[in-house]
Amino acid sequence: MFILVIIIGFGIVSYAVQSKLKNKFKKYSQIRLSSGISGREAAEKMLKDNGIHDVKVMSVAGQLTDHYNPSNKTVNLSEEVYNNRSAAAVAIAAHEVGHAVQHAQAYSFLELRSALVPIQNVSAKIMNFVLMAMLFGAFILNGLISPQIALMVIIGCYTIFTLFAFITLPVEYDASKRGLAWMTTSGVTTPQEHDMAKDSLKWAARTYLVAAIASLVTLLYYILMFLGIRD
Repeated sequence: MFILVIIIGFGIVSYAVQSKLKNKFKKYSQIRLSSGISGREAAEKMLKDNGIHDVKVMSVAGQLTDHYNPSNKTVNLSEEVYNNRSAAAVAIAAHEVGHAVQHAQAYSFLELRSALVPIQNVSAKIMNFVLMAMLFGAFILNGLISPQIALMVIIGCYTIFTLFAFITLPVEYDASKRGLAWMTTSGVTTPQEHDMAKDSLKWAARTYLVAAIASLVTLLYYILMFLGIRD
């Protein structure tokens, strides 16, 4: 019960951090950069400065949907980041280009995370199947899958999820570090604007940290549940 309360607590914390990130982005998005550079222009310049010429910068729908896609080598920026000329927009654009630089330089944690993506996808499908089997077993088929086997599978899947979440942390922190360093050397932001950009990325990183810890706590919850059934 104690761990279950902690999991719920992390859900609340995650929501609070996400809200804080959105508020920070909204606040800093309203302050125009003195250099007047947009998110798209910053991304293209950072790519060029790092000698990367085979990555395209594209606009995608949604809010905070920014991401780098290593499979087709595209930096995908949400519309408000793509067109915005603020510290927040440039920070997010530089962060995503940071992933492109990681890819170009074969950053070990990024390669490891990419290798885990198909395994995590399969794990998610397996866990969904197990949860459905438990549901129908409980209400219709009177035991389609035993609780012990179901928990063992769930523990295995959550182990993959947790490993992926913690490997994601150095990938995200390093991308922010690269982006912030480039903003300093390129001179696209003033010291005050740089602090705004850093603050934006700090809260973005915290969303990944909370998610990783929450995944670990959930894994421990299922392990304790399994041990309790065995006893």
